[in-house]
Amino acid sequence: MNIEVRKPTEEEIKEAESWPTWSKEISKFDWQYDEKETCYILGGAATVTDEDGQSVSFSAGDWVVFPKGLKCVWKIDKPISKKYKSK
Repeated sequence: MNIEVRKPTEEEIKEAESWPTWSKEISKFDWQYDEKETCYILGGAATVTDEDGQSVSFSAGDWVVFPKGLKCVWKIDKPISKKYKSK
């Protein structure tokens, strides 16, 4: 799994302000990334598990990058909100 989770720089936080916002209630669902997606987590917490069973967790304040082609299962533990950009 090549999901990157880290704390963003001040510049990245400013850049993300103009991105669309996505939010979701506590739930579990399958997802596939057709493009690389970069996210800034505004609130909540989730765990994403890839096809190999490797998991990564993230929460408010994290910068997360999902690679193109990733097939995974999202498990949202606390209602989540994020800014995101696909490319």
